[in-house]
Amino acid sequence: LQKLIHLLQATDDPLIQEQALITLSNSAAFSVNQDIIRNLDGLSVIGGMLSDCVPKVKEKALNALNNLSMNIKNQEEIQVYITQVCRNLESAPLNSDLQLAGLRLLTNMSVTSDYHHKMINSIPCFLHLLSEGTERTQIQVLKVLVNLSANPAMTRHLLRAQV
Repeated sequence: LQKLIHLLQATDDPLIQEQALITLSNSAAFSVNQDIIRNLDGLSVIGGMLSDCVPKVKEKALNALNNLSMNIKNQEEIQVYITQVCRNLESAPLNSDLQLAGLRLLTNMSVTSDYHHKMINSIPCFLHLLSEGTERTQIQVLKVLVNLSANPAMTRHLLRAQV
């Protein structure tokens, strides 16, 4: 895992980055590896890939963060990327794999109400995706919206959102 994280830092080759991110994502399916990746500063390295201009690299980084977000300590570190994930979601092509990966991460990050406030500005985007997206996109958006709606503090924001 340490070598994969170092490889991500050392290369600019998108194909190598994608493969390293896929491997880290698969490794994160095991809870012991989630802690190891966090302790090796892997979350910030993977999070840094969200700024990459190659959509496939961003998508694989989002998938890795999604798997890593199953851990409360990891969520505490991943939450700093929520605003960036929301921006990527808004600028990604409609119904793209990149958009779906972002929605899956936001679903996990919105299971508890701890980070809902970071998603308030994206509620109009979520509602737009709900009306314009394919069934796959709509299902992912609904998961996020259901999580947000479970928080009474979000009621006003959800009901006042401009679509």
